[in-house]
Amino acid sequence: MQVMGDYYSAIQLRHDQWTTLREVTEALASARKPKREAALVTNVRALFDLLGPIETYWAFPGVQAFEQIRRQFEHGNYADVAFSVQRICRALSTGAYRRRHVPLDRDSADADEHEDEVIQPPEARALAKPYFEVLVVDNVNEHQERWLHSNFKKMRRPEDPFHYETVVVPSLQDALIGILFNYNIQAIVVRPGLKFDSKMEMSLLTRYLDWAGGTEGIEAVRSLDHGPALCRLVANVRPELDAYLVTDRSVEEIAGHDLGICRRVFYNQEDFMELHLNILRGVQARYKTPFFTALVEYSKQPTGVFHAMPISRGKSVSRSHWIQDMGAFYGSNIFLAETSATSGGLDSLLEPHGPIKQAQEQASRAFGSKQTFFATNGTSTCNKIVVQALVRPGDIVLVDRDCHKSHHYGLVLAGAQVVYLDSYPLNEYSMYGAVPLREVKHMLLHLKAQGKLDRVRMLLLTNCTFDGIVYNVERVMEECLAIKPDLIFLWDEAWFAFARFSPLYRQRTAMNAANVLRERLRSDAHARAWEEQQKQLKDASEEEWLNTRLLPPPDARVRTYATQSTHKTLTSLRQGSMIHVNDQDFKGEVEVSFHEAYMTHTSTSPNYQIIASLDVGRRQVELEGFEFVHRQVEAAMAMRRAIMTHPRLSKYFRILTAADMIPSKHRESGLESYYDPERGWSDVWDSLVHDEFVLDPTRVTLAVGGTGWDGDTFKTQILMDKYGIQINKTSRNTVLFMTNIGTTRSSVAYLIEVLVEIATDLDELLDDASMMEKRGFEKRVSNLMHDLPPLPDFSRFHDAFRSAPETPEGDIRSAFFLSYEENNCDYLELDGSIKAAMESGQEVVSASFIIPYPPGFPILVPGQVVSQEILAFMRALDVSEIHGYRADLGLRVFTEEALKQQAKANQARLKLNAARHKIF
Repeated sequence: MQVMGDYYSAIQLRHDQWTTLREVTEALASARKPKREAALVTNVRALFDLLGPIETYWAFPGVQAFEQIRRQFEHGNYADVAFSVQRICRALSTGAYRRRHVPLDRDSADADEHEDEVIQPPEARALAKPYFEVLVVDNVNEHQERWLHSNFKKMRRPEDPFHYETVVVPSLQDALIGILFNYNIQAIVVRPGLKFDSKMEMSLLTRYLDWAGGTEGIEAVRSLDHGPALCRLVANVRPELDAYLVTDRSVEEIAGHDLGICRRVFYNQEDFMELHLNILRGVQARYKTPFFTALVEYSKQPTGVFHAMPISRGKSVSRSHWIQDMGAFYGSNIFLAETSATSGGLDSLLEPHGPIKQAQEQASRAFGSKQTFFATNGTSTCNKIVVQALVRPGDIVLVDRDCHKSHHYGLVLAGAQVVYLDSYPLNEYSMYGAVPLREVKHMLLHLKAQGKLDRVRMLLLTNCTFDGIVYNVERVMEECLAIKPDLIFLWDEAWFAFARFSPLYRQRTAMNAANVLRERLRSDAHARAWEEQQKQLKDASEEEWLNTRLLPPPDARVRTYATQSTHKTLTSLRQGSMIHVNDQDFKGEVEVSFHEAYMTHTSTSPNYQIIASLDVGRRQVELEGFEFVHRQVEAAMAMRRAIMTHPRLSKYFRILTAADMIPSKHRESGLESYYDPERGWSDVWDSLVHDEFVLDPTRVTLAVGGTGWDGDTFKTQILMDKYGIQINKTSRNTVLFMTNIGTTRSSVAYLIEVLVEIATDLDELLDDASMMEKRGFEKRVSNLMHDLPPLPDFSRFHDAFRSAPETPEGDIRSAFFLSYEENNCDYLELDGSIKAAMESGQEVVSASFIIPYPPGFPILVPGQVVSQEILAFMRALDVSEIHGYRADLGLRVFTEEALKQQAKANQARLKLNAARHKIF
């Protein structure tokens, strides 16, 4: 049975093979013809062989129950086997095994077998004890394994807040496979006697060892050290878990070991009750939601409201004769929890000292930061807070030009001298990729050569981009710090909050990279490597610096910030966002200015429901983020395979692969596509470790130009209006499907059905079309897929807004506010006066941000010179929205007189600064 090649995930394989086993055993139980029965028996045996290795990592149905069913099958009890398999499938699909014991034999009644957890009311589900599983690692025989299971079960008490089952595996490799395969595992107990090697030979399972970063070097560890080594490995791949080490070695022997996530070590004892209580306490620490709990308790208190907010306690709604529909729609709790009070068990977002402070500290732990701050008005505001807190007027900031517009506005407010970096273009799809590291290094070295490196304050990049291009964050930071050891990094991870909770993604997140670098810079090995590289680079040319993977000096300062739209990719109400800080100089240099910036941009009346949702969203990802992100990736991969292998869809649609979206020079691994219809699935681990850029698997970009519709039309008139499918991002000839932690396999199936229906309709339309209609269709397709205008690079700032001609930084703030005076501005038409002005030699300078949707980033900023390439691109745009551009008037530009006056003022300011520099 060759089924493994069809699956990206062993979890998905397990689900589907249990379903297949149910269907086949039911057919076997009712088979009447010997030939038919023999074929079914062969099929069932193959399914048991396939599921056997997988089931060793799950508590339900459990190895013993699974082997009992297999024995029943070998003895010919087909009806009993079919009955047991049917109950297992139902319990797995409904989640019933999480709430109660599920009997598998035909003589045991199961009154709740038709209960489905998903359709239960939230109130009923909230009352149930949460379920998890504990992985016990111990090389024991079958009798000892039953003894372990029994002793853990004896520890259960009615007052326990959770209940769990145990899974026993014998080896270090099995433990790593288990925690990466079984999302129910929340704790791991490492007992003495574990071995290293797994007996499993199933490629889909053993591939998980690569996701753990491999086990290089572990083979050389003495067998006595396998326990501590396992705790360290678990910390690398699922840091949210709790580990407990049981050892028969002395305190002195083990005290010097790095024990990773180990919460407690038990010595020479079989105190199962103490271990049981510690396991519950560890999960409780992650389950705790300080602010959400405080808000729930507040809503239960009788209060008299004599302050703002008539809607508090729902009084203005319940007393109304005209807005009862609002109360009916939202329910009472949202109004009972609505208040502007910061006392009564609540807290102030601006000066947190109680449950909000505790909630932020727990979020910091979950996301791997040193400090985390909540925001209730989106990541746009988070970006402005960070920029204002760190950037002073005149500081040089390097920023990718196609970043979110909030960064551009934040840089205006801060008075930064902006150096725009160009991402590599994808002209055939009218989108940009990301900024190559070589481009960043070149600019830093250029500024250094001009004596301006001391003014460079920050590098601001988007990770990952809207289209799914992910940086090698660690490499970018270490090489930039080699040139500018105190450079601050702001990573806009608005679309990447989920990445922390997958070992595939985590290594490419800002907080993880910062923690890795901080540890590496402290090591003697790094100091020696840096000293050796400095000898090699002595008197080296810029080209040699660009071609070398640079190492930062040991005294470099790791200063990293990440802003995340929690509401975009995790569970949170809209506008719920977080700022994560990992800055070695935060307390000494930034804390006061950060507080002031936070006060500047944060409302004094923050929405408590948003704060509570951030608190609960953090709880969710610490306890089930690994599962949900894994399923998210599964959904996207299933979508890729379904579209790429469907013969009708390939006529009109194409999934853009990593090779389409990332030039080969940035893909050192050589990976071209996550799935190939002929070769199957690719192993992505090497790409994630080594490549400069990778493509986020959860984003699926579909080229739709083959349908004759542009991306915006396909999105609005076809997907949304006709089929109710909502998407956000389009380009001239593509649409972007983003999976998230709420995406289901049913959603993917519906999308595939819709695309097949669209393709079928196009087939019928073209089949009945006249020759002229077919030519018209072919012309539209050609215009969308081939005749595309090249994406323009950033031209330059006008000299009136520059400090010197040798370097490209520009004073975007002066340009922005210069346009406030109407007399300084004029309007020029794209196909008329602007063309004449440029042909006459006049420098046309934009007075506004010009942002077409799509692609959604500024193609012109205040103070930027309009180039012929930008003008050609604007003429070719056929989108419905161009923010900052008025079709009735034209492009808003500075007058020549305004530019002359600004140039004089700029020169005077530069002379004054130079004089001050001489004095000091």
